[in-house]
Amino acid sequence: MRIEVGVMLAVTFGVSAVIAVLQLTDAVLSGLAGHRVRLNPNQSRYDLVNLGLNLASIAQLVAWGGLALYLLWRSGIGPARIGLGRPRWRPDVLGGVGLAALIGIPGLLLYLAARALGLNAEVEPSALHHSWWRIPVLILSAFANGFAEEVVVVGYLITRLEQLGLSSAKSVLASSALRGMYHLYQGFGAGLGNVAMGLVFG
Repeated sequence: MRIEVGVMLAVTFGVSAVIAVLQLTDAVLSGLAGHRVRLNPNQSRYDLVNLGLNLASIAQLVAWGGLALYLLWRSGIGPARIGLGRPRWRPDVLGGVGLAALIGIPGLLLYLAARALGLNAEVEPSALHHSWWRIPVLILSAFANGFAEEVVVVGYLITRLEQLGLSSAKSVLASSALRGMYHLYQGFGAGLGNVAMGLVFG
């Protein structure tokens, strides 16, 4: 099982964390305060090629989550065990809105404080051209990122770490640390904010 977890992280968020640390190092060496990060950048100057590349990136994230679900299912753990059961619309929506406010508002304040202290890059939510597919792609991208993160980093990783003998608290802490690491390309504030988010949602 250790090999499975290692390979899973090596092809998903583990390698993303390594890349993020290297990107942060590069940004710090060149001046983090003046660094700009584009979360949804253009990938081609040709409109349809740009669309195709963005859809491929979205499909990759969904595939990461699908792979994690498949590996759990192969070991007898269904989606409902990691919180992907039938939705309960009223409590789920109300709870989601409440948690989003609980995390989102302090997270925004942390970002602004980190920017003021020069500890975070300037984050540009979207740099996509104003094309007909821009809004649908941004929505799909947000879904794919959330799906991959919650399934792989929360559901899969915490489950496997507990199966390997770690306590629930240590498993959540490890998951949160990974979540923070692969967001470090945005700066120290983003890393700390996502660690906190992992601890709350874990």
